[in-house]
Amino acid sequence: MEKFTNKAGSAIVDQLILAIQENKQYLSDIDGLIGDGDHGINMNKGFTLCRAELDKNPGNLSSSMNILAKILMMKIGGSMGPLYGKFFKAIAVALEEEEEIGIKEMGAALKAAVDAIASISSAKVGDKTLLDTLIPALTAYEKAQAEGKSFTEALEAMKFAAIEGCDSTLDMVAKVGRASRLGERSRGVPDAGATSCRIILETVADKTKELLNN
Repeated sequence: MEKFTNKAGSAIVDQLILAIQENKQYLSDIDGLIGDGDHGINMNKGFTLCRAELDKNPGNLSSSMNILAKILMMKIGGSMGPLYGKFFKAIAVALEEEEEIGIKEMGAALKAAVDAIASISSAKVGDKTLLDTLIPALTAYEKAQAEGKSFTEALEAMKFAAIEGCDSTLDMVAKVGRASRLGERSRGVPDAGATSCRIILETVADKTKELLNN
């Protein structure tokens, strides 16, 4: 049975912080094409503040994600702070009682995260938002799980669905948020939130697979 410990899972948050820091400029460049250009800056700020807090108060995956969630909700502006704050908080709560995390536990955490975002956002697939990455990724994961695939296979399915979902926003017209005011002019540019969500899910998938192989 493929599993990793909640304690070892803190490395996932460590890797998420690095991934956002490394993509700060890329995310802001994308956002600047149809938005206000601060997505990468804000995300980097939140994740870097999380790094400083985790250096003082290290913990397991659940507690680390809880710290990340609180910082994103309190310290970064725009719509993404509350959305990603809800996302990581839901994962933290779903996993807090789990000593070991396998395909079932991760699936439940991802489902809780999607539900948490849906509770504060009216966006749906096709509106050119992070949900265009997140919902197909969850669907692919759950499909692999239902088919009896391994944890590793489910993570791979999630990762590639996230990439495809993010890429699909290129040809969409924004329906919500600041970019929606541009109408057709928002077409031809990937959504910044969908892109950061792709980076997050790719990182979670890759780092989790690494933990499973250790």
